[in-house]
Amino acid sequence: MTTTATSHKALIWKVFGILSIITIAEVILGITKPAFLHLTFVAGTSLLNIIFLILTLVKAYFIAWFFMHLAQEKKSLRRAIVWTVFFLIFYLATLLLIEGGYLEKIELHYTNWNY
Repeated sequence: MTTTATSHKALIWKVFGILSIITIAEVILGITKPAFLHLTFVAGTSLLNIIFLILTLVKAYFIAWFFMHLAQEKKSLRRAIVWTVFFLIFYLATLLLIEGGYLEKIELHYTNWNY
């Protein structure tokens, strides 16, 4: 086996380990839902939601960078793809979180939540 294949396998396992650690952290935060993160609001949403968004973007970056072979592309193409996707995902998530919080406040007056 050549050193290129060995180093490539090592890189795949390293990325797999990083993605696994991030996923485990997301699952633990989702199950435990710490009160200081869940009840602390920043920019219209809880700090826990912001942490989930950041961890998801980091996972998307690693998947695109290594498994979609963006690391071997030209710098300008990498930036065009990664920056555009990050901006659009962050923008969409921000709008959804802000508008979702607004709609929840408005619906409290019109919806009876007694089940």
